[in-house]
Amino acid sequence: MTHDLNRRDVLQAGLAGAVTIAMPAMAQSNFPSRPIKLICPWPAGGSTDGVMRALAESATRILGNPVVIENKAGASGMLGPNELVNAKPDGYTLSQLTIGVLRLPHMQKMQFNPMQDFTYIACLTGYTFGIVVRSDSPIKSIKDLVDFAKANPGKFTYGSTGNGTTPHLAVEEFAMKAGIQLQHIPFKGNADGMNALLGGHVMSHSDATGWAPHVDAGTCRLLATYGSKRTKRWSNVPTLNELGYDTVSDSPFGIGGPKGMDPAVTRKLHDAFKKTLEDPLVLASFEKFDQSVIYMGTEEYTKFARDNFQKEKAIIEKLGLARPA
Repeated sequence: MTHDLNRRDVLQAGLAGAVTIAMPAMAQSNFPSRPIKLICPWPAGGSTDGVMRALAESATRILGNPVVIENKAGASGMLGPNELVNAKPDGYTLSQLTIGVLRLPHMQKMQFNPMQDFTYIACLTGYTFGIVVRSDSPIKSIKDLVDFAKANPGKFTYGSTGNGTTPHLAVEEFAMKAGIQLQHIPFKGNADGMNALLGGHVMSHSDATGWAPHVDAGTCRLLATYGSKRTKRWSNVPTLNELGYDTVSDSPFGIGGPKGMDPAVTRKLHDAFKKTLEDPLVLASFEKFDQSVIYMGTEEYTKFARDNFQKEKAIIEKLGLARPA
C-alpha cells in the first residue's frame, strides 16, 4: 500500500511538473494574445510619432494583434525606457530606445542601467538631424550664425528636444568647435520646439526632420545637417562636418523591452519588426522624414548598445557635461 501511494505521488508530481513546463511554452506559442503597448516617448504629431505609428500599424498586421502607441513625452525621451524598468518581461510593454538611453546615464542619475535593464529587440532606423531658422531670419548660413554668436555671446537661442538629446549635444559640440556660446532651450518634442520657433520665441531649432514640411513650404530655412554626408532630399544643404566643424551625429534607434524577456517572445517580436522594414507604408514614413533603414538584429543591437555606452561616455566628458562620480 505504501509503495503504491509513493508511486502515485511521484507520478502526480511528475505530471504537475510537466504542466508547469508546458504552460510557458504554450504562452509563447500563443504570443501575442492581447494588445501590445509600444511607448513613443515623444509628443503626438511629431516626426518620431509619425514613424512609430507606421511601424506599429505594420506590426499589428504581422502579429495579428494590436500594437498600440502610447505617447509619454518629456525627460528627453526617457519616460518610455523608465517604464520598462518595472514592466513585466512578457513582451506586452515595449518602448522606442534612442541613443539617449546610452548617453544620459553619464550626465545625470537615471532610473535605469542601460546595460542591465533592457532587452534590445531590434534596431530599425535612424534620424537625420539639422538646424533651422525662420525664413525671415537674417541668419542665412552657419557662417552668419557663428558671426552673430561671436558678436553677441549667449544671445543666439536654439531649441531642441531636450537636455542630452542628439539635437542638443550636436549643437553644443559644434559651438565648442566654433568657439561660440549659444543659449539652449529644451522642449518636450519636435512639435513644441517648432511652434516656439515659428512663434518667434527662439531664433532656431535643432531636431530631426519634423521641420521638413516647413523647409519644403519655405517658412523655414535649413542651415546645416549633422550626418556624415549630405541628405538626398536637401542635397544643397551642407553638413556641419564639411563646413569644418568636425561634428557628425548619426542616431540609430530601435525597439526594446524589459530585461529577462523569454527568448522565444523576443525572437517573435524581432521577426515582426524586421518584417515591417519591407512594408511600403513604413518605408514611405521613413522617406517623409529622410530616414533610412538601419537594421540590427537582437544580438548585434545589444553589442551596439554596449559599445556605444562607452563611446557616449567619452563624448560627454569631452563636452564637460559628465555628472560627478
